Amino acid sequence: MRKFLLYISVLALIVSTSCNKELRRIEKSNNFEKKLAYADQLYQKKKYNTAQTLYQDLLQVYKGTEKFEALYYNYAYCSYYVKDYTQAGFHFKNYLDVFPNSPRAVEIDYMQAYCYYKLSPKVSLDQTNTMKAIAAMQTFINNYPQAEKVAEANLVIELCRRKLEKKEFTSAELYYNLGFYKAAGIAFKNLMRNYPDSDKSDGYKIMAIRSYFNYARNSVEGKQKERYETVLSEYLDFADHYPTSKLKPEAEKFYTLAQNNIKSLDNEQNKAKSNQ
Repeated sequence: MRKFLLYISVLALIVSTSCNKELRRIEKSNNFEKKLAYADQLYQKKKYNTAQTLYQDLLQVYKGTEKFEALYYNYAYCSYYVKDYTQAGFHFKNYLDVFPNSPRAVEIDYMQAYCYYKLSPKVSLDQTNTMKAIAAMQTFINNYPQAEKVAEANLVIELCRRKLEKKEFTSAELYYNLGFYKAAGIAFKNLMRNYPDSDKSDGYKIMAIRSYFNYARNSVEGKQKERYETVLSEYLDFADHYPTSKLKPEAEKFYTLAQNNIKSLDNEQNKAKSNQ
């Protein structure tokens, strides 16, 4: 068994050495046709890094010729397959600029947008590329409404929107946890406005009610009544939009507490007037 493994290792080393020698010989060669054929061979074998190097040497050689489009197509995909999505997106866009009427235009337009999606980072980081992915995919859908990739483009948009929604929720939740209740209330209402079809919308409304209740409770006495009235208004809006929500009992609790606090404030104010 050991001898067999040693034989395999030696054979692999010989093949690798032979391939490296062939590559160096091809790289130094001025036979561009042979170099292109070898690059295409490497591409088919999924050796994208090496193929990309050879394609790069040939870009200026074949620019303006009938072979340039296929060469540049493979070159752009090399960047994509080695996960250099920034470069891949650049080359896909450039491909469309150079070959706007190409039969591959729909495919490449989608891939350009998809590179932004692949560059979209985790929720805690800046979401510029996520927003670019949404915009690019929407442009793709508008340009090619009958394309096969439209369903996938819509899915990408939905996934990106979920990520943006989660990021906004994280920010709103942070405001609440830090005790910035007014900012939290505004942030949760913005979440509802920005994602009206979210299945978490009633939860955002509850958090807005909770935030405004805490904001009122922690306010100076002279501002409390006005701010508890905001809680009442938010509850009525909740009851109107989510009459069957499982969260309605919690919303009713804050409504009742706000009403009771307003009554207490009114009673204290009336006592103060009578004592004057």
